[in-house]
Amino acid sequence: MDTQQNQQRIKVIYQMLFELATGNLSFRIIKTDQNDEVDKLSEMLNTLAGQMHDIILRSGSVNPHYSYQNLVQTTFILDDNFIIRNFNTHVPEALYYESEELFQVDFGKFIAPQSFSIWNQKKKEASLDDNYHSTVPLIFITGNNKLLPTFCTISRLRYSDKIIVNSITTILQEFLSDAKYVIKTATEKQSETVIMQNLYDYILNHLEQPLPTIKELAVLFDCNEYKLKLGFREFFKTSIYNFYHEERLKRAHLMIQQTKIPLKEIAIMNGFNTYLNFYKAFKKRFEYTPSEVDRGPSADV
Repeated sequence: MDTQQNQQRIKVIYQMLFELATGNLSFRIIKTDQNDEVDKLSEMLNTLAGQMHDIILRSGSVNPHYSYQNLVQTTFILDDNFIIRNFNTHVPEALYYESEELFQVDFGKFIAPQSFSIWNQKKKEASLDDNYHSTVPLIFITGNNKLLPTFCTISRLRYSDKIIVNSITTILQEFLSDAKYVIKTATEKQSETVIMQNLYDYILNHLEQPLPTIKELAVLFDCNEYKLKLGFREFFKTSIYNFYHEERLKRAHLMIQQTKIPLKEIAIMNGFNTYLNFYKAFKKRFEYTPSEVDRGPSADV
């Protein structure tokens, strides 16, 4: 298998890890006939997702879903010695540092040990090339000692010795109390949990299709319409439609970042009837347009 195909398979693994982190346990990686290390890792992740799903249902808990506060773009401006000379307002929020702790500090201080070798290699390359541009996975270590995986673009400014490091980082909204999401009563509540979990999985697996009406969903899951709406909101702290809308925009954003599929096709693949509807919804949600997402030089609109 060629390098490009392997890179695509590895991207899918990154996507699954991302989905697992946000509570989507229904995502699966399609197995190939390669039977190599990538396939073995994919199979392990599929098994892990299935086991987590079963454990959650048996415990009478609803699968946690982490809703997005925002996708923030972090931008660092470094000098020729890779010292931070400036940054945008989202950087302290994403890295859990005060502004004064970041200013005029070696950028490498915030790189996790797992990414030291990658960062050192990129520093050498950027030092030798006045037109340098590269996209690379880097793991930051935050002020509260957590790891923050990102994809960063590293590029030199024209007619300047400054280096720009950009990334888009997801800030997750943590639950206030896990106890809210544990079902304490027995059979009846556990049965309701299964219905809500099945509805949750159904939505994630049909994002490319129009969302059925509440009446149609109630028939599909053999549940009262009112209980279906109220139960979903109780478990996931959002409405059925808002969850569907948020998830398809999130998936569209990932597809723009990670593929070269034309934007109009991505809109259709995520359940939008027209590109204009997709454009308006995307801009309202992320506060920038689909074409402003960094996806490399060869993507077509």
